[in-house]
Amino acid sequence: MKLADVIDELVEERGLDKTSLGSIVCEGMVAAYQRKYPDLILKIKEDSLTGDLVVLVQKTVVNSVEDEFAQISLKKARNIDKNVALDDQLWLPFEGKIGRVEVLRARQVIASRIKQVEAQVVYNQFKDKKGQIIIGTVHKIERNGVSVKFGDVYAFLPYSFAIPHEKFVVGYTIRALLKEVLIEPQGDNQLILDRISAEFLEALFTLEIPEVFEKLVEIKKIVRAPGYKSKVAVFSHDRNIDPVGTCVGVGGSRIKPILKELGGETVDVFLWSETLSLFVKNSLKPAAIDRVELSSDNAIARVWLNEDQRPFAIGKNGQNILLASQITGVNIQLIREELPKKDNPDNDEVLIN
Repeated sequence: MKLADVIDELVEERGLDKTSLGSIVCEGMVAAYQRKYPDLILKIKEDSLTGDLVVLVQKTVVNSVEDEFAQISLKKARNIDKNVALDDQLWLPFEGKIGRVEVLRARQVIASRIKQVEAQVVYNQFKDKKGQIIIGTVHKIERNGVSVKFGDVYAFLPYSFAIPHEKFVVGYTIRALLKEVLIEPQGDNQLILDRISAEFLEALFTLEIPEVFEKLVEIKKIVRAPGYKSKVAVFSHDRNIDPVGTCVGVGGSRIKPILKELGGETVDVFLWSETLSLFVKNSLKPAAIDRVELSSDNAIARVWLNEDQRPFAIGKNGQNILLASQITGVNIQLIREELPKKDNPDNDEVLIN
């Protein structure tokens, strides 16, 4: 067997380092011989002249040979090296043969080690890209998710990390957050993708909006009901920059590519504030809020608004008020005034908690 031919074939097929592959092939062959001859000390090297694999065995120099595989007589040894002495060790060509079972073992070891090397290459290539958006094409629709191809590498988007109800078409471009880069693959998957997290939405803003990328506009917090609605609190330390307008763009020009990527998910961008009452008020947009009162421990926000604004504050299936509570961290209660208030809180009716 010519090692060079085996290595060249694997280099072309797998794109791996020649030196590493040479060591792997030799390791596999040693494992095959060791399976049949477990008591011998063996190694394999490449014949520099022929390119063939040469199997060597370590033999002990003795007066009387009892095991021809593991021993050599002093007389024969001195024909090889005249300075050899009893009990010396010599590496000599091994003449034992292996069969189909041992060859299968060699293939298993080689395949396993190549898989480990490939996994290490992928890990080194992508470990610093964790948390970034990567762009690929849908390769295959599988039972538990979608296989996505990035150049010569494949990643996996589990359905549990995909936006609800979104459709995938083989060959179509897809953007996703690189959520996990595993040192060793789980099954066939080493790169795990995500499209439902707040981190994915923040990465989209960073990719699409230069001021976010340059940190002139800061995303303070994001909450999502993937596929339905998200809320994004933004802020800028530069008074000349309108952070909400910067993210939305003229006529929604900047937010539209993000909405398209999310498949129609609504995204409310609003101004973050250190003042909790104002933060709560802003978080309930698109509803117009009259005033906000906080409990002494800031755990509850009582919010007054006109009756016609109540549907906007609550949102479809209660999503707007739920996300507002999540992003502000307070329990929001909507209040309406049945009669003129006259400083009598008993006239107030709690609409939703």
